[in-house]
Amino acid sequence: MYRQIGETWQKVFKDKSGDILERAVALRRGPTMERIERPSRLNKARMFGYKAKEGVVVIRIRVASGGMRRPRPTSGRRPKHLGVLRMKSDEPVQKVAERRVREKHTNLKMLGSYELWVDGKHRWYECIMVDLSHPVIKKDYDYRRRFGLVS
Repeated sequence: MYRQIGETWQKVFKDKSGDILERAVALRRGPTMERIERPSRLNKARMFGYKAKEGVVVIRIRVASGGMRRPRPTSGRRPKHLGVLRMKSDEPVQKVAERRVREKHTNLKMLGSYELWVDGKHRWYECIMVDLSHPVIKKDYDYRRRFGLVS
């Protein structure tokens, strides 16, 4: 069943069919970081260990794609050596998204993240997070084993 979900997503992305363009507009107008009730791509979320239970959180984040900017130096030098343009980050955009979500939600542990949508300016990712102090998660053997809490 999850394989069919994945194939459907690939077809929708390729053809840009259905209500995906309206959803893209809604993503652009939405907030930068938002907690959502359930994952948009269930097959990807299940690959990372998502379960529909309390203590498991899905967070959607928007990250600007493209190169970085630096302030222009005030002293004179050749334009080639200003060091303002063509600056690239050493860290992939997905890792930036994961880091920002971890900094915002310090009590949650990251299970994984996957790409949701890309346009000319931004990339959207959904991050699957787990609250290890939640009683339901404390009882779940899979999560305890994954984070080394098995005794």
